[in-house]
Amino acid sequence: MKTITTTEELAAFCAEAKSQPYVTIDTEFLRERTYYSKLCLVQMALPGKDGAGVLVDPLAGGMSLEPLYDLFRHQATVKVFHAARQDLEIFFVEGKVFPTPLFDTQVAAMVCGFGEQAGYETLVKKIARQNLDKSSRFTDWSRRPLSEAQMVYALADVTHLRVIYEHLSRELVRTGRQKWVEEEIGALLDPETYITRPDEAWERVKTRTTSGRFMALVKELARFREDYAQGRDVPRSRVFKDDALLELASTRPTNLEELGRSRLLLREGRKSEIADGILAAIKAGMEARPEDFPKPDLSREQLQVNTALADLLRVLLKAKSEEAGVAPKLIAAASELDALSAGQRDLPMLHGWRAEVFGDDALRLCRGEIALSASGGAVRVVVL
Repeated sequence: MKTITTTEELAAFCAEAKSQPYVTIDTEFLRERTYYSKLCLVQMALPGKDGAGVLVDPLAGGMSLEPLYDLFRHQATVKVFHAARQDLEIFFVEGKVFPTPLFDTQVAAMVCGFGEQAGYETLVKKIARQNLDKSSRFTDWSRRPLSEAQMVYALADVTHLRVIYEHLSRELVRTGRQKWVEEEIGALLDPETYITRPDEAWERVKTRTTSGRFMALVKELARFREDYAQGRDVPRSRVFKDDALLELASTRPTNLEELGRSRLLLREGRKSEIADGILAAIKAGMEARPEDFPKPDLSREQLQVNTALADLLRVLLKAKSEEAGVAPKLIAAASELDALSAGQRDLPMLHGWRAEVFGDDALRLCRGEIALSASGGAVRVVVL
């Protein structure tokens, strides 16, 4: 098993990969102590049982990943990942590049009838007929040297992936569902998926009250925390957690003495740099004009859900997903069914392949044009 530790070795492998129809890729990373994921290892394999599987050590001194990014831009070679989102975020943050064309075997597996929990281990068992040794799953990938067990574990994440990719690719061609997967992968390749803006950080904080002044304080505290965490590459929770943020928005300390009375602010958050930032954020929140108060999206809470119709839509979704062999959650979430029953129409399920599989009939059900009939364990659509 080969470990690449120089830019020249990486360039040679990537040049070989460019001559192949696809390359399988995975990463190992750490994120417990940083804001951004720390890339510790890249695994790649080429087609064929004897196809070269390699480990790329991005922590090796002087290593540049530019040859890998150049491979990512090479359109003649498909880049195959499983559950690619976190991998793509790492490469987007570090190299401002996405691997294209991209194939995500988790997405493809859900389209091909492998259920909602299409984990890699499950696909290895069902498609590659192999078992994975997961003993190195929880390991510190930043430590060197890597053990033999770690390297074997890491390579297994790309060598079995070849068999899985080839099987799913054939199945998608057979069923004519390549476009379905392409639609899903389009969202993975949208930069907006991976950009976190401090001004929008408040939207992720769950609050029990939405009064204007309180929300202005939440916004300023969340903005400061995000700025600080991104700038110093530390986890948000190391600055202060959400419960402390909400407490500060409620108690509104104006000086260090009052701040010191916080029950939920941890020692890290009492350091002068963070403490000064908290007090400045509270001051900004208290000085915010009413017209500038953040306005939470209450549309979901204000929906007049037709519960009976929502229940029928759930039955229809189950029937249609089973008929198509597609994971239900890939078609529509429960919250989207509630929204549809309440009259909303700007929903993903009503566009693209989802409309073909479910959305068109869902609208017909809402309009009273069809009904559902149960016969034994099966549900049929009845045209009225």
